[in-house]
Amino acid sequence: MSLLIIDRETVHDLLPMADCIALMREAMIALSTGQTRQVLRQIIALEDGAAFGVMPGVSADTFGAKLISVFPGNFAKGLQSHQGFVALFGPATGGIVAMLHAGEITAIRTAAASAAATQALARPNARRLTILGYGEQALTHARAMALVRPLSEIVLWGRSPDKVAAVARTLEAELSLPVRTASSVREAVAEADIVCTVTASREPILEGGWIAPGTHVNLVGSSVAAAREADDALVVRARVFADHREGVLAQGGEVIHAIKAGLIDESHVLGEIGEVFSGAKVGRASDEDITVYKSLGAVVQDLFSGWHIYRQALAEGRGVAAPF
Repeated sequence: MSLLIIDRETVHDLLPMADCIALMREAMIALSTGQTRQVLRQIIALEDGAAFGVMPGVSADTFGAKLISVFPGNFAKGLQSHQGFVALFGPATGGIVAMLHAGEITAIRTAAASAAATQALARPNARRLTILGYGEQALTHARAMALVRPLSEIVLWGRSPDKVAAVARTLEAELSLPVRTASSVREAVAEADIVCTVTASREPILEGGWIAPGTHVNLVGSSVAAAREADDALVVRARVFADHREGVLAQGGEVIHAIKAGLIDESHVLGEIGEVFSGAKVGRASDEDITVYKSLGAVVQDLFSGWHIYRQALAEGRGVAAPF
């Protein structure tokens, strides 16, 4: 039996962002229609805001798990914040068939899932993008959003002006778009059509009162119950959709806080994004709606991405085969 080991470069080559956006639509529809199975992520907190997580799941083609550490300070060291691997098993015999670089899969599929949600929930004429944060996901989200909306401008905000400026220069050169930095979150989101929060903040940086009617918001950075990037006011004002309803109600900090405050109940999460993709639920009902996509990350996204990469790697003779 052979195990295929697929490194970061190969993952990057075989999972183009545009392809991954389409895959995320398939993955989230499969999740919402019961074609996949997953349990809640198991997360162990480490020191200095780091964490270790295990995410198991089953899809039609494979089953497996992602084992990953999250070290938010890595970006400043030139390293990915997410380190680990995705393990894929073959359904015919139950043997492991591949191990893939999880950091690169996560970087691409997280932004691709946000882009798919934006495609479904943002106004068709949305052109002004704001990104709160300056790490790897700031870069990948900008690239992904540019594929689903005709962006005219990108605004960046982060706590380190020098780092934000460096990301702005990179994106301006790469996307051939004007990219400017803002000195405050309020300034950054004032004229935004699309907002992506990709920070490591555990306390709200984004206030609902700052968001204009018609804006779409992707809440991505906070992924545990005790952390939230946006305040209760945004959650209350918005039409809220989850990547995975069970996960968001158990681990989505913004939603949990608003429920505990007595401001909303569970029905305020109107559905899963896969239900919007399939047409089972209405996403944006009017141009004035504020829409929110709460992303925790679902292992089916990793399984769909991983299986796509694995099949491409076999077809192109990529990866390193090892007896196992």
